[in-house]
Amino acid sequence: MEISDGDIILIADKVIAMSEGRLERYDRLEVSKRAKELAKKYGLEGGFVELVLREAEEILGGIEGTLLTISRGILIANSGVDRKNVPQGYASLWPRDPYAKADELRERIERRTGKRVGLVLVDSRVLPLRRGTVGVAVGFSGIEPVEDVRGKPDIYGKPLKITFVNKVDDLASLAHLLMGETDELVPFIIVRNAPVKLSGEPKLDVKMKPEECLYMRELLRKDRDLGES
Repeated sequence: MEISDGDIILIADKVIAMSEGRLERYDRLEVSKRAKELAKKYGLEGGFVELVLREAEEILGGIEGTLLTISRGILIANSGVDRKNVPQGYASLWPRDPYAKADELRERIERRTGKRVGLVLVDSRVLPLRRGTVGVAVGFSGIEPVEDVRGKPDIYGKPLKITFVNKVDDLASLAHLLMGETDELVPFIIVRNAPVKLSGEPKLDVKMKPEECLYMRELLRKDRDLGES
């Protein structure tokens, strides 16, 4: 399949991480006191938790077998540290700088093909109160990730007040559906004619601060209320 102008190329983040040597033998790591405590509390291996801590910006809690973390501004299980589809005792990490890597790959593809494209690095995550994984863009380049539709009319002519459309994670979920989670061996897909604008400098960032987020703001508020009670 030849690349065309406007194509969006979606690549599994694990492929990029492994090309960068981001594969760690976690069962041989020196384990910190905090990692040991979290491992015991949530039923995890100490070395694996140590990797999660190194990659995390914040540990929010967890359930048996999983930690809830923020890493690179994304709410994600285990800081994106993943033991699927890697040898026993190893875990893959996210690329060192997903956005810089996405820029690099997009620019290389554009130089070689002479076509203008977008590029997205894809991982999976879970959503609040929903069973199963969906896609998430951990890095992207060359596209407008979010469309602001505030003020645009709905089918009855009423202007929307708060709605943004997260197109980059929609694309990542499409890719995740085709890539799968087990032995499908689909490392990338190409999306053509997607309703997404190509752009060198995105107008809106897909990330938001915890205090701006519907879920996180309420969780943080409840934590404060519990601490004061």
